[in-house]
Amino acid sequence: MNLPADAREPEAAEDLPDVAPRLRELRRGRSLTLEAAAARAGLSPAHLSRLETGRRQPSLPMLLGLARVYGTTVSELLGEVPPESDPVIRAARAEPVEADGWTYRRAGSASGRAMQPLRVTVPYGAQGDLVRVHPGEEWIHVLEGRLRLGLGDGVHVLGPGDSAHFDSTTPHRLAAAGPGGAELLFVHTLLTSPVAELCLPGGAHRR
Repeated sequence: MNLPADAREPEAAEDLPDVAPRLRELRRGRSLTLEAAAARAGLSPAHLSRLETGRRQPSLPMLLGLARVYGTTVSELLGEVPPESDPVIRAARAEPVEADGWTYRRAGSASGRAMQPLRVTVPYGAQGDLVRVHPGEEWIHVLEGRLRLGLGDGVHVLGPGDSAHFDSTTPHRLAAAGPGGAELLFVHTLLTSPVAELCLPGGAHRR
């Protein structure tokens, strides 16, 4: 998912729950080898192995990429599984989770869905140089502040009410454009989902 993610190995973070067993369980449940899952997530097998054994904690972009590969959500990776019968996400239940400088709150129940919606707080100076490349699409809507979106060779500054919808195989970077940070709605497609089963020829995401 993130080209430089493999080279930027964050130390274990105390504010993230231990996701290692869940990552290993999901990979094995999808019948993916360590090498195959790592390749799809844009990581090296050694790096994914360290995440699965708890020697490294994943950043939020890494969690997003692994969630796409395994057809689940960041919330579920972190053990926040909402009742499947309740389609409404109440503000009081959307507990914030901080990872690698960003704070996110889930904005939908995406288990078994084709998309994952999040509400994300992007502080000034966090992850501004991190390049993301992964299958699928992304939709971003700025609620507060200003967001700098680097998309391919172009740079766009989005203000409150502005949106962007793009193919996420295009290299992209997200950063707050001002010292006040930015608040945004963020929706991305999951690589493995009931809908993806219909879109990927020959079950290309499975082995």
